[in-house]
Amino acid sequence: MLNTETRKLLFEGTVIPAHPLALQQNLQLDEPRQRGLTQYYMASGAGGVAVGVHTTQFEIRDPEVNLYETVLRIAAEEITNAHLDRPFIKVAGIVGLTDQAVKEANIALKYGYDLGLVSMAAFKNHSEDDIIEHIRTIAKIIPVFGFYLQSAIGGRVYSYQFWQQFAEIPNVLAIKIAAFNRYQTLDVVRAVCNSSRVNEIALYTGNDDNIVADLITPYRFEVDGEVIEKTFVGGLLGHWAVWTEKAVKVLAAAKEFVKNKHTNAADVLRLNIEVTDMNAAIFDPAHNFHGCITGVHEVLKRQGLMEGIWTLNPNETLSPGQAEEITRVTQAYAHLIDDEFVTDFLNRHVKVV
Repeated sequence: MLNTETRKLLFEGTVIPAHPLALQQNLQLDEPRQRGLTQYYMASGAGGVAVGVHTTQFEIRDPEVNLYETVLRIAAEEITNAHLDRPFIKVAGIVGLTDQAVKEANIALKYGYDLGLVSMAAFKNHSEDDIIEHIRTIAKIIPVFGFYLQSAIGGRVYSYQFWQQFAEIPNVLAIKIAAFNRYQTLDVVRAVCNSSRVNEIALYTGNDDNIVADLITPYRFEVDGEVIEKTFVGGLLGHWAVWTEKAVKVLAAAKEFVKNKHTNAADVLRLNIEVTDMNAAIFDPAHNFHGCITGVHEVLKRQGLMEGIWTLNPNETLSPGQAEEITRVTQAYAHLIDDEFVTDFLNRHVKVV
């Protein structure tokens, strides 16, 4: 169970960066910079981190690497040692079939993680009923952050009926929708609105092509003669692993627009396009997302938060022209770049380097 403050933050909505993996050139963990990244996210005003997820690299689970528990422990230690005067949500990535997922859920509990972001990508040919049973099993161990992963990078398309069943599972407290598809996004939101747990599930965007628009869009459905409205309250995003101090401001601006409408709608929609353009540079949809992890690393390396863009998978590199695209968007959208904040952060946290 989440404590009251953490649950309140989850449902009000916050910025949850997907935590990268800092490596040395010899592909060993760069522990000072790994800790420094967690410190950066806290200093930026983010409301949590997700560790052991795709951005952290799935290869951390390979027996010869064996870093899954280590990266969860390191992030948890930094959060504890920071003595924050506010809640900070710890989300652990949980992958694999049920036996593996159960082990990872228990490791997450061991280090005090609040929720498990449960990937269903391992269930390639299983029935939707089998996957529902899997989620029920994990939800008995740790609160579940559901995850609709786009099919282009290993996910699959789920039916509206699947999400109806998913939403009714006790201890599913949030769902990250990263379908990159408006129809599939609509399926999840409508299913949640039609469930008995509509007020017990927080929606987070993972739709990197539509971040700001997700955050300002009300979803309304008539359910049993009553109009039910649901909105995305925050994001759990690899995109927000970079320029995080500005991401916090983007979420605040979206919330202010939804609440008071002081901002011209055209300005907010223009911001959506700017953020999407930036995402295209770092997440590399032009090459089927090949450079999405290294794109994140490239930004962090340029800022001094990482030493290099090395990954555990030697096939993961920047795509042709991707570095130039990152340069283009950083120059085009200087108001969304937090270089000055990072420089000040590094000057105050010399132990990072």
